[in-house]
Amino acid sequence: MVVPTSNRADYLEVTLRSLAEQDIDRPYEVIAVDDGSRDRTPAVIAAAGVGSIRHDEPQGPNAGRNEGIAAAEGDLIALVDDDTWIPPGWLRALVDGAERHPEGDAYGGPIRARLEGPAPRACGREEPPITSLDLGDADREAELVWSANMALRREAFERVGPFDERFTTGGDEEDWIRRLHADGGRVVYLADAWLEHRRTGDDARLRSLMRSAYRRGRNMRAYDGMRGVEPGVGRELRVLAGCGWHTVRRGCPQGLVMGAHSAGRLVEAVRGR
Repeated sequence: MVVPTSNRADYLEVTLRSLAEQDIDRPYEVIAVDDGSRDRTPAVIAAAGVGSIRHDEPQGPNAGRNEGIAAAEGDLIALVDDDTWIPPGWLRALVDGAERHPEGDAYGGPIRARLEGPAPRACGREEPPITSLDLGDADREAELVWSANMALRREAFERVGPFDERFTTGGDEEDWIRRLHADGGRVVYLADAWLEHRRTGDDARLRSLMRSAYRRGRNMRAYDGMRGVEPGVGRELRVLAGCGWHTVRRGCPQGLVMGAHSAGRLVEAVRGR
């Protein structure tokens, strides 16, 4: 398992502890890739007793994924983010699912948003304000899965090539999955291999969620531009207006998070003209 991380020691501590508690009767390894952290991340990794790679200067999560995969010994390599909580049955569900679906080149499972602390109220009509995934209660082929909860076969990685290290928080794993599909690869969603994506304390506040959504919006618009599939400015404006209408009509604070994402896309669209 590969865990890229940067300056999120408190989150990482929970992630590594939950990985150590996996209920599986097979050996497995964990490699944490520290991307130039300046907090107590090195101490957290050392205390967990897992494999470690450290960058003196930040290089981005995809560089960490590439290095971790290269260092891993297994043929099935799991990726998780440093802000997740992984239930004890997750790894067993992932391995069993890969054996059940040998046709798969990459796998992903449900990602459940978990907001702890002063999270903004939601009306239930919007998507969670952080990355999540729910494709149902049964295994199925998937177009996209996310690197917060993803596994891939080494042969597929060697065939498709490394994750593109130009990407940070927009298109970072999506680009690799699209290249896999273009090469004829298959992605399988494993319904039982779920985990939780966390935001705690101030990170769960509306202001922080909006700031993160704005950055993701800019990055995703830039990624769409690289692929040549970006919508026009007029469409971006209409989406932003719709987010505003949702916020006011439903009295929904989380609508502001959607609006921040849309605003980021619009700013990037105007800047790129």
